[in-house]
Amino acid sequence: MSSNPTRVFVARLLGLDVFDPLGDRLGRLRDAVVLDRGPAVVPQVVGLVVEVPGKKRVFVPMTRVTSIDAGQIICTGLVNLRRFDQRGAERLVVAEVFDRRITLRDGSGEATIEDVAMEKDRSGDWHVSQIFVRRGGPQSRLRGLRRGERLIIDWLDAYHGAADEPQAATTFLAQHDDLKAADFADALHEMSDKRRIEVAGELQDQRLADILQELPDDDQVQILSSLDRERAADVLGEMDPDDAADLLNELPEDQKEELLQLMEPDDAKDVRRLLQYEEDTAGSLMTPVPVILPPEATVAEALAHVRREELTPALASSIFVCRPPLETPTGRYLGVVHIQQLLRYPPPEPLGNIVDTDLEPVSDQANISEVSRILATYNLNSLPIVNGDGRLVGAVTVDDVLDHLLPEDWRAQDVTPDLTRGGTNG
Repeated sequence: MSSNPTRVFVARLLGLDVFDPLGDRLGRLRDAVVLDRGPAVVPQVVGLVVEVPGKKRVFVPMTRVTSIDAGQIICTGLVNLRRFDQRGAERLVVAEVFDRRITLRDGSGEATIEDVAMEKDRSGDWHVSQIFVRRGGPQSRLRGLRRGERLIIDWLDAYHGAADEPQAATTFLAQHDDLKAADFADALHEMSDKRRIEVAGELQDQRLADILQELPDDDQVQILSSLDRERAADVLGEMDPDDAADLLNELPEDQKEELLQLMEPDDAKDVRRLLQYEEDTAGSLMTPVPVILPPEATVAEALAHVRREELTPALASSIFVCRPPLETPTGRYLGVVHIQQLLRYPPPEPLGNIVDTDLEPVSDQANISEVSRILATYNLNSLPIVNGDGRLVGAVTVDDVLDHLLPEDWRAQDVTPDLTRGGTNG
């Protein structure tokens, strides 16, 4: 370790690859874990949170970290592949320490933590030594200090306040802006209830909607219930209608109806239609807004529609051809055009000339087991769902079926065997 720095700032390490001594990549650094030892003692750095393949976050003790530099982190020995579980006085640096308000002991006012330096002492232990802060607060202005000024101070040169004090999430969101919704949801799920609500509260509506869809039911309900009613309705409106309906079904009836009343009428209409179906039917599982075009539409138009960024790969794989009206419930359902067919025909070709009429639509009252069997039998990504009048009312995708078939708490489950035990978090 003599050639490695003994003091490093956590923000500069985020996203670095973590390797074993043989050079095999274990994953990517996402956070550091410190042990809060009271106001008069600097926190001890006990380990790192590493995102391993499979997008799971695991704990790597600092005793197994042999090298840290600007390009990589190297550790030794077996790594416990259990999902990281925060314990006791442990604090996540990025999730819980960044953005925390402090009061400077020299009387110059308040500041916000933007980065944390961890330092290795002669005994080989790591601890928090310094913090990078941005000044702010009324006392700073009164003393003529520049608001927004940044400086590095020792950890013990500030009063850090209680863990239950309100905390912003600006730095955390900036550090995680590039994460996919499912990965951000994993990070959110690991947080304390207080911190989860604070971070969710600062997300944009569309981003929060995407992340909510990836969280376990309990987390979804907790976050939605923490929002004021108008914003909760706006977020529900940004969600896929089937996911919004599932979430509303977890709420008390009076709260569900209140939110539906506050939603935009068109959004609420789609969700109300889904809520009318019995559980375990195709109608309860479908999305009412698949890609629908008339038979006169061309291959070029269809390709333009499936390029839309908001479509999931499963929904983008099929274009359902119907007579007007094209909003569900549509006019008469004619058939489906798969995306591979679009790639085999010239752009001016009308969809009516290449439509597949062999794939029979499924009734909205069909049991989900029948839908699963058809998807598996014909290796499909989605199925058309029709009502008793033969009008398309939606589509069930393979990811909808997987969500239904997996245990309700599958997002929070850890199925990886425990390879090691001992020490903090194993």
